[in-house]
Amino acid sequence: MDELNTRNFIEAFVQEDLSEGNRCYGMKVHTRFPPEPNGYLHIGHCKALTIDFSTAEHFGGLCNLRFDDTNPAKEDNEYVEAIQQDIHWLGFDWGDRLYYGSDYFEKTYEYAIELIKKGLAYVCELTPEQFREYRGDTTRPAVSPWRDRPVAENLELFERMRNGEFEEGRYTLRAKIDLASGNFNMRDPVLYRIRYIEHHRQGTKWCIYPMYDFAHPIQDALEGITHSLCSLEYEAHRPLYDWVVNNLSIPGIKPRQIEFARLGINYTVMSKRKLRKLVEDGLVSGWDDPRMPTLCGLRRRGYTARSIRAFCERIGVSKVDSTVDWALLESCLRDDLNESAQRVMAVLHPVKLTVTNYPEGQSETLTVENNPLRPEDGTREVSFSRHLWIEEEDFMEVPAPKYKRLHPGYEVRLKGAYLVTCTGCVKDENGNVTEILCEYDPQSRGGDPADGRKVKGATIHWVDADNCADAEVRMYDYLFADPEPDGPDKNFLDCLNPDSLKVLTGCKVEAALRDAPMPENGKDSKGYQFMRQGYFVLDNRDAAPGHLVFNRAVALKDSFRK
Repeated sequence: MDELNTRNFIEAFVQEDLSEGNRCYGMKVHTRFPPEPNGYLHIGHCKALTIDFSTAEHFGGLCNLRFDDTNPAKEDNEYVEAIQQDIHWLGFDWGDRLYYGSDYFEKTYEYAIELIKKGLAYVCELTPEQFREYRGDTTRPAVSPWRDRPVAENLELFERMRNGEFEEGRYTLRAKIDLASGNFNMRDPVLYRIRYIEHHRQGTKWCIYPMYDFAHPIQDALEGITHSLCSLEYEAHRPLYDWVVNNLSIPGIKPRQIEFARLGINYTVMSKRKLRKLVEDGLVSGWDDPRMPTLCGLRRRGYTARSIRAFCERIGVSKVDSTVDWALLESCLRDDLNESAQRVMAVLHPVKLTVTNYPEGQSETLTVENNPLRPEDGTREVSFSRHLWIEEEDFMEVPAPKYKRLHPGYEVRLKGAYLVTCTGCVKDENGNVTEILCEYDPQSRGGDPADGRKVKGATIHWVDADNCADAEVRMYDYLFADPEPDGPDKNFLDCLNPDSLKVLTGCKVEAALRDAPMPENGKDSKGYQFMRQGYFVLDNRDAAPGHLVFNRAVALKDSFRK
């Protein structure tokens, strides 16, 4: 085959295997992504699935989707459907190669019998606690009183285990490998255990279930997987993986396991168990809460598939575990939305501004660009009248030093409109400013003043009070206040950020947003840059026509050092 440029050590290994005389010469690269359907995919899984699918893509190969449903305790079809939606959202596809680990239960059982007949597996009566006592240590080998049980007796007991004749924990099937191995995964690991629990696809057909370390290499081999790519935690399990495929009569190529470092990101947790705890305890609104690191949560918040794939590309593939700054993920989103998002004006903390010398009852239409970086996105019309909304922070009656926004006697520019000079304000009985008074320069529409004077004031955004829409805006921050909520000697629940969500009601947005397209679940939402505020999307669960709910996807300021 033609030489390909390799982008990381995994692709270098694959390229080596494909070269003439090596194990995969003349073959098509075949990988798989094997999620367990016991929760929603999160950003950590995204690195793994990107590596699995993109490695196959790079070499013109195939990637299977296989649900690892060999542990039925918390598996559910809800997760099966959500995982497929997330993978498609990211732009990957498995074609007609969708499999379930449970599809192989009968075949896996037959291979277990093969090991028993070869004298390479036995039925053990030790409980997990007892086996830890018998397991030995680095200076003392393990022992098992059941290791030399006769083959015929093992076959009989294993069949009775399958028939449901014993209670949970009474027996396990163990591999007979090496009780003196320095790798404790090779000290007669469990291959099967008894579990009386209903399976989401198999129902109650089975009461014995294979362990991942036994089932996974069998499934890889049966599917013709050439390269089994997995996270670094399985490096110590690789000898067991190889032992399984080498001692069974599975036809075809023996898959090669290659490990890479898992993705760690600060200010979050990646454990499904801990994420489930947040959901079940009502600490977040669900798996798709925009503060969650789940892909459905990130999508709801406003993250795009392109930004997440760019993030995975930028962090690369390594053999050393490390923690990535969440700001890098935000930076990737900001780069994407800066190119694609429509610019609009929205006032989140509104206070009324009255242009006193503008005729009452009159309005005009201003033409503004949708995105100055993309002229092809065209323009839109924004109405202007005597009554406007501006941000509270854009006015100070007594200005602070170097304050360049509205204050009495000071001139600023209204974005895309006119220069205005503040003439005063109106207060209520408590001294709160309820209205700001200004006069405009009719000769300054959309440009510099006719007399050539220099305006030192800032440009501030606004919304026409006579023609605008109301909106709820949700401002999100890190879910955890501690950058290492999963750190040693920490309870991650104690690290929650009490200010991770602020809901702003009574916000004012351009009238055109009344007709903004509602988001579709499973697809990118249309992004908007609220001028001077950040990037926002309509919430894909709570927004509806006539009820605008915007989520802030990311702030404008980029805190990541590139």
